[in-house]
Amino acid sequence: MATFSKHLTAKNSSIAGGILLLLYLLKQRKRVQTRGVSDNTKRDGRKDRAAVDKVFFLRIIRIVRLMIPQIFCMETGYLIFIAAMLVSRTYCDVWMIQNGTMIESAIIGRSTKDFKTFLFSFIKFMPLIALVNNFLKLGLNELKLRFRERLTKSLYDQYLQGFTYYKMGNLDNRIANADQLLTQDVEKFCNSVVDLYSNLSKPLLDIGLYIFKLTSAIGAQGPAIMMAYLLISGLFLTRLRRPIGKMTVTEQRYEGEYRYVNSRLITNSEEIAFYNGNMREKQTIYATFKKLVDHLHNFIFFRFSMGFVDSIIAKYVATVVGYLVVSRPFLNISHPRHLHSSHSELLEDYYQSGRMLLRLSQALGRIVLAGREMSRLSGFTTRITELMKVLKELNTGKYERTMVSHQEKESETAEKLILVPGSGQIIHRDNVIKFDHTPLATPNGDILIRDLSFEVRSGTNVLVCGPNGCGKSSLFRALGELWPLFGGNLTKPERGKLFYVPQRPYMTLGSLRDQVIYPDTYEQQRKKGISDQVLKDYLDNVQLGHILEREGNWDTVQDWMDVLSGGEKQRMAMARLFYHKPQFAILDECTSAVSVDVEDFIYSHCRTVGITLFTVSHRKSLWKHHEYYLHMDGRGNYEFKPITEETVEFGS
Repeated sequence: MATFSKHLTAKNSSIAGGILLLLYLLKQRKRVQTRGVSDNTKRDGRKDRAAVDKVFFLRIIRIVRLMIPQIFCMETGYLIFIAAMLVSRTYCDVWMIQNGTMIESAIIGRSTKDFKTFLFSFIKFMPLIALVNNFLKLGLNELKLRFRERLTKSLYDQYLQGFTYYKMGNLDNRIANADQLLTQDVEKFCNSVVDLYSNLSKPLLDIGLYIFKLTSAIGAQGPAIMMAYLLISGLFLTRLRRPIGKMTVTEQRYEGEYRYVNSRLITNSEEIAFYNGNMREKQTIYATFKKLVDHLHNFIFFRFSMGFVDSIIAKYVATVVGYLVVSRPFLNISHPRHLHSSHSELLEDYYQSGRMLLRLSQALGRIVLAGREMSRLSGFTTRITELMKVLKELNTGKYERTMVSHQEKESETAEKLILVPGSGQIIHRDNVIKFDHTPLATPNGDILIRDLSFEVRSGTNVLVCGPNGCGKSSLFRALGELWPLFGGNLTKPERGKLFYVPQRPYMTLGSLRDQVIYPDTYEQQRKKGISDQVLKDYLDNVQLGHILEREGNWDTVQDWMDVLSGGEKQRMAMARLFYHKPQFAILDECTSAVSVDVEDFIYSHCRTVGITLFTVSHRKSLWKHHEYYLHMDGRGNYEFKPITEETVEFGS
């Protein structure tokens, strides 16, 4: 027992604890990798891995080209400015080491004159050193903001191109929380890139300068030993840090899910309140939050473990190596450098060389620790790159979604319909809508109608009817080019000549004028030659003239979604329709909250101004305003027939 106690010292216990911790980290890393392989297998390899490797650097280069579009730009100027400030700061550090050494030497040598001289030099250079430090902070903050501005605008140019924003949420299921990626992840990525640039550039400058100074002071062997240590420790720690990138991706995904369930609660608060669903929603939010918290607990412990190893290897062991290197010329009595040096000269040389070597070891430590930031950056890089890839593919008409087919349930002899998204052809032609042997299917692959064929020319209003889920909304989404065609031909006017009015109209952020002319701007209204008096006539036509009188002018800004009632919003949408005067309009239960007399006037006015209507409604009073009806039975059948006196009207 005594023999055992003799070896149970604090030093040996620390070494044993460090070894056990390293073994635990390696075991955890293998477990994370195994779990990652399992997850990737389940997801069919859809998710890209996050690691500091060749792929990571290629991704970074691709994104940096967006943030620095050309050689001569403000971002390049700030990069050069930051580099200049880093060089200045390094020289300031060297000067402060030398000046501080002289001050301490004067104190020890009891030289009042030298003490005052070097102290006044320090006071004289204080404003310059402070200016350099704050110029560096200014450059870093400006570069972060400019990088974020460039990258955000580039991503939004693709996200808001055509209907990409709709397709990402409704046709493609690769990106779950686009808002999280476009806001928080972009900001974190830009901050991480700039911090990494600073945290790598400054230590590299320090290393170059201190190696030059130390080589002339203590020889090349000392700096060479330090650089060898940097290489070995850097490779070892990079190997241990590999799970950080993957854990960062998972963290951001859970953050996005948690944010999404909270936004759903706000968006659907009225419906949830009517159902008394607060407890059920609390369970959902708690379950989502628990996933995030559990992952963050694991991530915090992993970072604690890595921080322990980082501190030992990158800071303290590096300092020990530094002491061993700097002490060699002093402890070796026969060393030629100090054969004839006095005590004060030895002290001065040791202070100067020691501090430089200490700064060199600290710079090496920061280089090693920068690998930790790089591992985290790889997680953000993976998410941003995935977003860019999906945006590019959606803008070229390609999307990925789980296809659900019920065709196996059909009989063996039934002819199978092969669904290929985008295989249909859209032909733009004015004053006609024609479906020519076009399958009507959802993006999931559910076939609603196998072969849809009918033609409608301008001036012929069509009433679309049928049970819920029969394909009415799907028909309009295909008409609006929101959903891809799975075959056949669709002849229709261009997008701007076909207008959709939903049951719950969208009220934009802005003035009263913006509600009528949306999505036009005031400049576009003026180019069209439409005066404010004409806009007032549109409001009068739908009996909303009192709103203009109440608000006082067209430029009043309100939260119109709350200010206007349901019926007023529907009538505002009809005033918007009169403003745009499209060739065809799709009215999807858009007058359900409007009185019958106002509804009659709206439909009569549409015919007067030459707007042809596709109407979804269950009101019998609207049949008289239409010449044809399209009935879908919900079982894959439809009929397109003229409305005659013998036609049986159905509805309420």
